[in-house]
Amino acid sequence: MSTPQAPAVSASKVPEIVLTFWIIKIAATTLGETGGDTVTMTMNLGYLAGTAIFASLLVGLVWWQVSAARFHPFLYWATIVASTTAGTTMADFADRSLGIGYTGGSALLLACLLGTLALWYWSMGSVSVAKIASPKAEIFYWVTITFSQTLGTALGDWIADSGGLGYEGGAIVFALGLAVLVALYCWTRISRVFLFWAAFILTRPLGATVGDLLDKPHDKGGLDFSRPLASLVLAVFIVGCIVLLPQRAGRHPGGDLEN
Repeated sequence: MSTPQAPAVSASKVPEIVLTFWIIKIAATTLGETGGDTVTMTMNLGYLAGTAIFASLLVGLVWWQVSAARFHPFLYWATIVASTTAGTTMADFADRSLGIGYTGGSALLLACLLGTLALWYWSMGSVSVAKIASPKAEIFYWVTITFSQTLGTALGDWIADSGGLGYEGGAIVFALGLAVLVALYCWTRISRVFLFWAAFILTRPLGATVGDLLDKPHDKGGLDFSRPLASLVLAVFIVGCIVLLPQRAGRHPGGDLEN
């Protein structure tokens, strides 16, 4: 009589969703804001050129990430940073160069994000990051992440500028939103998949407003720090976190693990 086999366990190329993940994620989103502004404003290349540069970099890194055989922390976080800088320049291009404004840009990007999640769920039956174990799922993951990063930039600008709260007020609003999600995670049984994506989206405008607070001029409510210097400090911090804090891939026992 044969012994039942234990479910196979496959390694993911997405890191475990633990505190380390969120620390680096918020720093990466802040770097995306200061880095994107460095290219489009400080270097004066404009939003269209900045979008072309970072979108090309993002496509190359996503291809590398999908082609990789295992989880590489530096590759993964480089792709996240590329997605957040591309998100910054794309949102600024849509909001300002296309003239649709922060409200219109946020609405358009929200529709794109929800559409991508719906298509992902229809195609694969789940949008859980614990079930990303195929190239197709990875593609959906990175497209969703890019739209969420872009939406987060637009939301941050909308709250800070159109909402009249300024960058400090915007950062407080999004930090409070994340605190609510943490409370829901700790004390309710609300879908962990929903909470993950909600937190992922909210960390982007938090990082965006913090980045704007650092590098915008005093007359716009910022601290007027040098964008290149702020970007360098954030990049060093992220590299230090990757080196010093534990980073390992999530695992998929039998492919059925829920996030």
